[in-house]
Amino acid sequence: MESQVRGGTRWKRFAVVMVPSVAATACIGIALAQGALAASFSVSGQSFKVSADKLVGNGFSQYGAIDAGYTLDGKKTAHPVAVSAFKTASITNMCQSVVTPNIPLIGSVSLTLKAGGEGTPVKAENLYIDVEDLSADATFKNIDIGVAAGDMKNGPGPGMKGGGEQANPFGFGQQAESAELTDVKQTAWATTAGTFKLSGLKMSLSTGVKECY
Repeated sequence: MESQVRGGTRWKRFAVVMVPSVAATACIGIALAQGALAASFSVSGQSFKVSADKLVGNGFSQYGAIDAGYTLDGKKTAHPVAVSAFKTASITNMCQSVVTPNIPLIGSVSLTLKAGGEGTPVKAENLYIDVEDLSADATFKNIDIGVAAGDMKNGPGPGMKGGGEQANPFGFGQQAESAELTDVKQTAWATTAGTFKLSGLKMSLSTGVKECY
């Protein structure tokens, strides 16, 4: 069975000022490009944008959760998200951007990461994306809608992520043998993966607001 969906889910967005550590980001980016590290992307108290021409994933699952954490000044934060999980994923022409506003004497600064745009897609295993807002054309194969989130560990997806995420194991979930998304535009609070290889990685910092979409 296959189904095609186009649509999105929106929640209220939250943001705080955050200054990126450029040197640390560059070192991590180089290691990821060489496939040397497990990956975890999150911006303290701030969402970021991700776009891709195509995401092809096997072992897909999705469920609702609350991302809990702290801002840089120690305040607790909580954000409703839909966690999209893939056992394996191939991503073509991926872009990830975060804008830090109101930096003294500078204004806004945009950090952009691009990869998988030179003929070799980004590769990920056990990929989790904590999504706040999503727009894409999607095709799912053998989809199962309405499964209990806690039972998805026995289905095609990698199971629930855990960690700082708070999810109801008896809550709503869905899963599919595979998923193909094109023209992907999403706002996320976190991205984690067991392995994440960024081919053709390019990182840039620029003044002003310059986002992936």
